Amino acid sequence: MAARSPARSPVADVLARRTVAAAEELVERMPDGRLKCYSCGHRCPIPEGREGVCRVRYNEGGVLKVPWGYVGAIQCDPIEKKPFFHALPGSDALSFGMLGCDLHCAYCQNWFTSQSVRDPEAVAAPRDVTADGLSRLAVECGAPTVVSTYNEPLITSEWAVEVFKEAKRRNLYTAYVSNGNGTPQVLDFIRPWIDFYKVDLKSMDDKHYRQLGGVLQNVLDTIAGIHERGIWLEVLTLVIPGFNDSEDELRKAAAFVASVSREIPWHVTAFHPDYKMTDRGSTPAETLVRAAEIGTEEGLRFVYAGNLPGRVGKWEDTRCPECGETVIERFGFRVRRNRLAGGACPTCGSAIAGRWDPRVEGSTRTNGIPLPVF
Repeated sequence: MAARSPARSPVADVLARRTVAAAEELVERMPDGRLKCYSCGHRCPIPEGREGVCRVRYNEGGVLKVPWGYVGAIQCDPIEKKPFFHALPGSDALSFGMLGCDLHCAYCQNWFTSQSVRDPEAVAAPRDVTADGLSRLAVECGAPTVVSTYNEPLITSEWAVEVFKEAKRRNLYTAYVSNGNGTPQVLDFIRPWIDFYKVDLKSMDDKHYRQLGGVLQNVLDTIAGIHERGIWLEVLTLVIPGFNDSEDELRKAAAFVASVSREIPWHVTAFHPDYKMTDRGSTPAETLVRAAEIGTEEGLRFVYAGNLPGRVGKWEDTRCPECGETVIERFGFRVRRNRLAGGACPTCGSAIAGRWDPRVEGSTRTNGIPLPVF
């Protein structure tokens, strides 16, 4: 646990003024007075005056205080950027994040928000917002989905659920982009309000997960738990040279995803040097193509290679697993052609697994470029 003291970061002190009491479902009062938090897999038993591993949930006067009422980042993204390839393709997603994370990945590409309460070089100023204001902004941007992303949404689930409730009143979809370090309690808490969930499966080596501050089994259990709860799930593995790019590890990852469901899309994406991991080069396109091939060899029906537009051939597109017809053609985050018809292949009529909506079916309107909204 981290102590709350005058030495805390200025950002943490600013955030302390933007809190509410935790949801009852996500906290347990222990006999010794500590508060056990169930928002993430750490399940921190937090003493009075101390913080959890995430540093944004803390025990103050016997009350678990949690983040509320602000964003650390917000913009309108193509939903393919999340990435969701089987949920409203070609549409936009209002994407917002708070600050903080329960992991500390050296290669984090959103470190300015996720690490802002533990790294003095990570600076992202919080902006006060209302849940109603965020959902209205999504409507104004023409985005049918509201996504909690940029930091770890599980540790700010109370605020996300408040936002999602307002989004549902406007007939919008909702989603998490998450590291998957969850608990059954937090999945049950968000379940009534969430439609899509993307998990980063960072490695199949528990030693690697512990280097990042996590535990592999927690993530595997969360992936299975999301699928069991009927939430649309897509899984991503950022393929990092010398970290998780061996054929054995990629095969284990693909086999695990397939063991949950062969219909789960698996994205393998390219690493580029960032944050504290600048000691290696970017992922070669050939490595991603081989990773994608491994996914299909392990029985997955929808495998994608990303972050290298135009360099990975057919692995950017959605193909019908029955007849092989290309039903969605992509270039990076841009949908060039969308031939889905009622969620099915237009050639053979086979259903394509995903979450489709006639309001955006066949859409290619996104230009594939994230747009600021503030």
